[in-house]
Amino acid sequence: MLTLGDARLTMLSGGNFRLDGGAMHGVVPKTLWSKLVSCDAHNRCEYTTRCLLIEVGARRILVETGNGDKFPAKLKDIYGIEHDRSIGDALREVGAEPASIDTVVMTHLHFDHSGGTTRRTATGNLEAVFKRAKHVVQKLEWEDATHPHERNRASYLGENIGPLGEAGLLQIVDGETELAPGVRVLPTPGHTRGHQSVLIGEGDGPKALFLGDVVPTAVHTRLPWVMAYDLDPARTVETKRALFRRAVEENWLLLWGHDREHMGGRLGVDKDGNFVVRELVTV
Repeated sequence: MLTLGDARLTMLSGGNFRLDGGAMHGVVPKTLWSKLVSCDAHNRCEYTTRCLLIEVGARRILVETGNGDKFPAKLKDIYGIEHDRSIGDALREVGAEPASIDTVVMTHLHFDHSGGTTRRTATGNLEAVFKRAKHVVQKLEWEDATHPHERNRASYLGENIGPLGEAGLLQIVDGETELAPGVRVLPTPGHTRGHQSVLIGEGDGPKALFLGDVVPTAVHTRLPWVMAYDLDPARTVETKRALFRRAVEENWLLLWGHDREHMGGRLGVDKDGNFVVRELVTV
């Protein structure tokens, strides 16, 4: 657990999975990224799905819900998922129940970030896990998730998205929005049009930014290291550049959503003017 001003931050695991190493590193050659990240015989690298519990005052805000526990055997095999871990399990491990969450924020609605929003009942029906929480999503993200095209359809699963709208649990926002004192969402487009990140901290005090998939791991701090999964890679680079400038100037703690070994870190600038991780935070 980390205390940041009046907020308490607890990083949770929604379970590990595997993604293609080439896709995760875009145009970066394997001869470079394989020096930093190992892969299996299928060229898949293992990642975690980090979720963040923010407690401020009487509010409990959950950022991301992980893969969830609804994957059929075929998809489990494709993504190397060897567990049925749900975000509810992770919350209970730190003494919190899903019913205590009043706000759920998803950086975007891809299955590894929204899979834990719903579960199957004993009869096979779908129901929301966080029944008293508003689920905060950017307007552009909701539009794309509910009207996917050939390029992004495999990442948006209706079983994670539809029940939220049907249950009236959505809070659609458009742009930067404060959710609680010292907790706000910032548009960070590139990976998807409606991708958002979560900034924690008030005024001139210490701040942390949960990045989501705009910078999924520590190695993606390098500006050109952009995922092939990103719908607008050039936009991702510019989003990263703008975020990193602020992060260095204001000494933000950056929190990564998929890095297995490190929760986050702080940035600096090297002698050539490149952004580099100067301090790592390990769970």
